[in-house]
Amino acid sequence: MDEEAMDASDGSDGRVNVLAQFRSESGEAAGPPIELPVSLTRDKLQLILNALLKQEENTPYSFFVSEKEVLNNLSSVVDETTSEEKVLSILYQPQAVFRVRAVTRCSSSLSGHAEAVLCASFSPDGQHIASGSGDTTVRFWDNNTETPHFTCKGHSHWVLVTAWSPDGNRLVSGCKSGRIIIWDPTTGKQVNYGSHLTGHKQWITALCWEPLHLADGGNSTRFASAGKDGDVRIWNASGNKCEKVLTGHLQGITALRWGGEGLIYSASQDRTIKVWRASDGVMCRTLQGHGHWVNTLALNTDYVIRTGASNPKDLMKASPEYVAKENRRDAAEKRYKEALSAAGGMERLVSGSDDFTLFLWEPGTERKPVERMTGHMQLVNDVKFSPDTRIIASASFDKSIRLWNGATGKFLGVLHGHVNGVYQIAWSADSRLLVSGSKDSTLKVWNVSTKKMELDLPGHADEVYTVDWSPDGQKVVSGGKIKLLNYGE
Repeated sequence: MDEEAMDASDGSDGRVNVLAQFRSESGEAAGPPIELPVSLTRDKLQLILNALLKQEENTPYSFFVSEKEVLNNLSSVVDETTSEEKVLSILYQPQAVFRVRAVTRCSSSLSGHAEAVLCASFSPDGQHIASGSGDTTVRFWDNNTETPHFTCKGHSHWVLVTAWSPDGNRLVSGCKSGRIIIWDPTTGKQVNYGSHLTGHKQWITALCWEPLHLADGGNSTRFASAGKDGDVRIWNASGNKCEKVLTGHLQGITALRWGGEGLIYSASQDRTIKVWRASDGVMCRTLQGHGHWVNTLALNTDYVIRTGASNPKDLMKASPEYVAKENRRDAAEKRYKEALSAAGGMERLVSGSDDFTLFLWEPGTERKPVERMTGHMQLVNDVKFSPDTRIIASASFDKSIRLWNGATGKFLGVLHGHVNGVYQIAWSADSRLLVSGSKDSTLKVWNVSTKKMELDLPGHADEVYTVDWSPDGQKVVSGGKIKLLNYGE
């Protein structure tokens, strides 16, 4: 072997080259098998694949061999058991062409709430923030100027949950007294002023809107609510009317999702998840397997449904681009179909429970789970799919965050660094970073590829209950026990 070949070889088994073939997530081959040196770097793999696919622009990709990511070169994932005659399959996944910069500091703390901030979230276009508090108010804030807009009064108890409509025209909030109010974020006034929605007999635990691509005329009018009373209600925001009451759970509902295929998913303390058809309220199936309360749900299409027609890539431009009202529905449908295609054409659901486990489901067709995901040592508080649908992150009272494969549920790694329970997590729009809020009073930013902590963001003096990352990637908002809303940028 000459000196150059020796430098290129792995060193572990003396191998210099491997016969390899690039394959997409759906299994399609990108050209014939080719001989590649095991010293080939990830950057060189990118160039070869872009040439094979005849890409006009150099698209970034991630590469995997037997579920191991190629972080440096091929030799790191080719072992001695790989046959020299066998074609090595290299799975490629396109990455976001835009890149979110990690937040590095707390830029401001906004006072106003008189009690703990229990929920805070960005609007679909990232222009505004809404927060709900134990002081019974909902507040709207301007994301660009980091100033308060409106203080909205109407609830008689703690505001537990809020949800933006995917067209950004409305916000709905629910409180501990069972009252639901719809707000106009441009005025801070109640829609159909003076009237609120009643029907739930106990406090509101979850709210979600119909996806924009399913909404008539591209205007968000329908949403669902769930309560401690075990009922799911479907409302029409235009007339403040309850269209349907879905009953069947034996205990309180803890989480709710409205999927892109017209199904609603509800999780309950009765240990089940129920699948409902939104069009007529019929219960399609019950998903069973958890041994204790089901606390949290996430769909692999959650991010694209939440942001509707607002594409993060366009929001991140020097002059942000917003979709015209008449084009919103088509834009939302296009984005949904792209996300579904990236997920292999399947809308998947993940559930987290007090029994320390998660389950991955394909709930549109199957009652049995794809995978039971174990490893957490205490109850699971939050679970989120990455915007590109490929990774699941779960947060637990065991102080850790775990990462899982979004298609198979296989364990990918664990993020350690918090010294107390993790309440909530949020993904950056490019799926490369994750932010977590904890009982230990800190926010932490994680690099998902390296599974290392990128930044530790102090700023809270007590527990952090809620955290969200803006769709334009610029800012993180967090709230908690100390009554302040903190901005990171």
